[in-house]
Amino acid sequence: MLSGLTISNFAIVSELETQWHAGMTAITGETGAGKSIAIDALSLCLGERADAAAVRPGAKQADISARFDISRLPKAQQFLQEHMLEADEQECLLRRVVAKNGRSKSYINGISVTAAQLKELGQHLLSIHGQHAHQLLLKNDHQLQLLDGYAGHKSLLENTAQSFSQYQKLQLEQRELEAKHAQQQAQKQLLEYQVAELDEFALEDGEYEQIEVEHNRLSHAQHLLEGSQQQLYALYEGDEQTINGALQHSAIAISELAAIDPSLEGIAAMLNDACVQVEEASRELRGYCDSAELDPERLAQLDERLGTAITLARKHMVEPKALAAHHQQIKTDLEAICVDDERLAQLDAEITEALNEYQQCCEQLSASRKAAAQELSELIGASMHELSMENGRFAIALDFDLARTPSRLGLDRIEFLVSTNPGQPMQALSKVASGGELSRISLAIQVIIAQRVTTPTLIFDEVDVGISGPTAAAVGKLLRRLGQSTQVICVTHLPQVASSAMNQFFVAKQVANDETFTQMLSLNKQGRVDEIARLLAGDNISKTTLANAKELIAAHA
Repeated sequence: MLSGLTISNFAIVSELETQWHAGMTAITGETGAGKSIAIDALSLCLGERADAAAVRPGAKQADISARFDISRLPKAQQFLQEHMLEADEQECLLRRVVAKNGRSKSYINGISVTAAQLKELGQHLLSIHGQHAHQLLLKNDHQLQLLDGYAGHKSLLENTAQSFSQYQKLQLEQRELEAKHAQQQAQKQLLEYQVAELDEFALEDGEYEQIEVEHNRLSHAQHLLEGSQQQLYALYEGDEQTINGALQHSAIAISELAAIDPSLEGIAAMLNDACVQVEEASRELRGYCDSAELDPERLAQLDERLGTAITLARKHMVEPKALAAHHQQIKTDLEAICVDDERLAQLDAEITEALNEYQQCCEQLSASRKAAAQELSELIGASMHELSMENGRFAIALDFDLARTPSRLGLDRIEFLVSTNPGQPMQALSKVASGGELSRISLAIQVIIAQRVTTPTLIFDEVDVGISGPTAAAVGKLLRRLGQSTQVICVTHLPQVASSAMNQFFVAKQVANDETFTQMLSLNKQGRVDEIARLLAGDNISKTTLANAKELIAAHA
């Protein structure tokens, strides 16, 4: 539960520190005094969006801290453990600092966190029911949210949402593939023709380079043979003086000279080596000449294949050397289109299966909703009778339709129905209930939902708007009864509701030195009597009014 709240430079609050207790606590004060200031600060401290308007004019920053007793809150303890934020198993301190430029920092137990983490933890700590909750009650999506909150079937909601997401994902994939398929049909025909054409030619990787080399050699075969034979004669086989003969002659001459001068031995050795190299080169050249052949037929074949390769490369707008790689790429593109076509054929079956699974989840969810709706309707009807609507009847109509457009919340359509007068048929809440009746029904629902959800701290911010007289007393009893099991904080302007509380704060606004200050004071026994009397009679407080105030408080003691 909430045990302490410290506010600094927030809105019209300069400094404020309050202690909170179990049971029902009422917050009262004059109109415009800022009775909801504590709730606004708590909302900010629990992750609501911050802006520069939160900072008191002239201050550098607003600083809000809320202390909670979590000794009996295992979910809050688990959250802190999972995020390594635990400091004390008994208490948890939340803090929010908002700078005058609108930027904020969030802390849990002194550790910096995100505002989203504050909000997530806050769901385990308190729940705020605002004064406009009865307006939301007219919206079907909010009605469904209330019913689901009462039913507590979180796993069914998650299963339905997950199956819907899978169904939606498959549908999106199908739409994308169908659009892609339409665009690919013309491309597919072209690729099929191109692949068939290149398959027939069947140029292998690196083959074009090999053809070029062989074609170049065969086209110059006569020149190569004649030139090689000519050089062979010059080197070794000629009838006249050959290079080999001249080298041998020089080698012998230098060797003879080396016998006289040993310094010439190295030159003689080099000339002998040169003779050996020339002889080896001559043998290699002879082998080349013997194997060389003129093959016009092979040259013609190569010429034709080379020409076809160049023509196809030009047609496909690639270099001839890249034609084989291009062939493989368009084959891959064609295969990808074929795979998409196969996937498109599979999707119909998968979508049907996903829809069936989704509908089964929806049926289970709807069955749980119907059971909860029956129970909730009876509880709300009984609560309406307590709240001075003796002839009131309430029902929750659920319409389940498999033909309805799927959504992550299922296939139910909900409508809150009410009858407030004898003989009046059940009609939609928005068409029947007056403002006061709607406020009472809304309060009854919020109290019942709050009891079921078991949030440790419940805050009601002027939810009793439009209620007065005996009904106000009934509202007070309802909230006090709820406060016996849960901490209840109620901002109210009704003496009957305020007198039902175990504790009470009074909010006052003061002006000093052209500045406005809001204070929040914890009232003692006499202070409560005076404040209840003020709520009863305004500024004209008499002995009778004070006696009535004491009587109202004593009635709940």
